Amino acid sequence: MRQADLIRTGGTVLSMDASRRIIDGGAVAITGNRITAVGTADEIAAAFEAKRVVDTTGKVVMPGMIDVHAHAGHGLIKTMGMEQANHWEEICNAAYTFGSTPEFWFAEARLAALERLRFGVTTGVSLLGGGDTIMRTDDVAYGTAHCEGVTEIGTRSVVAVGPTRPPHPRTYASWHEGQRFERNVSFDEQFEVSRRLLEMWHGRGRLKIALLTPVLRDEHERDMTRLDYEAAVAQTKTVRALSREAGVLFTQDGHWKGSVVRALAMDILGPDALLSHAIDLTEEEIRIVAATGTKIAHNPSAIASILGRCPAIELIEAGAVVAIGSDATAPDRSGDMFRHMQQCMHYHRRHFRDPSILPPGKALEMVTIDAAAALGMEKEIGSLEAGKKADIVVVDMQRPHLAPFQMPAFRLAYFANGNDVDMVVIDGEVLLEGGHPVKTDPVSVVEDANREAELLVERMGLQTMIGQPQGFFSHARYPAR
Repeated sequence: MRQADLIRTGGTVLSMDASRRIIDGGAVAITGNRITAVGTADEIAAAFEAKRVVDTTGKVVMPGMIDVHAHAGHGLIKTMGMEQANHWEEICNAAYTFGSTPEFWFAEARLAALERLRFGVTTGVSLLGGGDTIMRTDDVAYGTAHCEGVTEIGTRSVVAVGPTRPPHPRTYASWHEGQRFERNVSFDEQFEVSRRLLEMWHGRGRLKIALLTPVLRDEHERDMTRLDYEAAVAQTKTVRALSREAGVLFTQDGHWKGSVVRALAMDILGPDALLSHAIDLTEEEIRIVAATGTKIAHNPSAIASILGRCPAIELIEAGAVVAIGSDATAPDRSGDMFRHMQQCMHYHRRHFRDPSILPPGKALEMVTIDAAAALGMEKEIGSLEAGKKADIVVVDMQRPHLAPFQMPAFRLAYFANGNDVDMVVIDGEVLLEGGHPVKTDPVSVVEDANREAELLVERMGLQTMIGQPQGFFSHARYPAR
């Protein structure tokens, strides 16, 4: 008999392989950091002996979920300022540019990675900042602190770094012994920091580095000076050239109607490009995305999806790869990909007024195998197949809201939430068991996050942004401001 390190047996295996097998009474064998075999419990028992066998009866065994778009830093901001005349984005800008320290980025990275782990998200993209042009790339210390924080928790992460939009230089601040020190940072310095982070962290452990540039939309050409806009185009091409040279993912946050045509003109699209939001795209832009093999990160729970609609259904039907992102964890959402799947289905069904739109199986693909393809990692993760990385999630279906244990894939997509995750394995390593982290003390992670959030509020004088605004209760909408 062959030897395995771990066998999970007896549960329903949701493979997400090419045939989308669902195996009742299935099993998965793991050796080292790879899946050795997937089959029925009897088949695996006849072929393998294991150091450890885990009974997954009454549970679903599925690939680790993948969040293709989120922001580092947001975990310590969350709802701050959102309900106070919508100052949330201003706070992000100020906090990430002036108020944050390496300790802030380390604490937030641990918190966000722990949230992902608890919810069965084994891989996620994190932009090192907020909005589409608030990047903390003035010094490698901030990106390094983030990468160290994620590494400590153990999740797989794609950290996206890059420059801000012109004009440059941009003023940043650092803090030493309570004192604020400002300096102006050029595009060349931001580019060099991004390049150094790529060299330092890409391929190290479970981390990858992606490169990004701010999206250029109609309003930027209209409102920026001619020289600034031309500089933005040139800088975009410079960063894109580095992503191609290094063979890493290129991503942009905040695509809107017209921006895909601009991206095509700049020659920055392609199978290694991931565009986030992509709302109100034209029919021509849908064709461009599909023809170039460009991937789309659809964030159905984001504010952008209130302001416009990503034509995810139309993109999929045109042949494009569309995956779901959380845009988490601020200002009003979490990293729970079950929540975002459910939001996605309702979002598009409401648009078309048709409950047959976006079957639950497709929604599951959008957080597993399609999401892996969006990151160019489908040969390694996204499905349970022999030879792939052992990134595996076990969901406890023996809960009132998931019972009876019939039609498990339907129950999973429609009713499950992140707190139903029982076990998480990444690279063959058990990191969550019985719903509890194995290697991480969650109390210390939360305490550290609370402390850094309080220090940020104190440094930036944000006390008025964490209170309860007028109109919170007893109103159908906030009063006009």
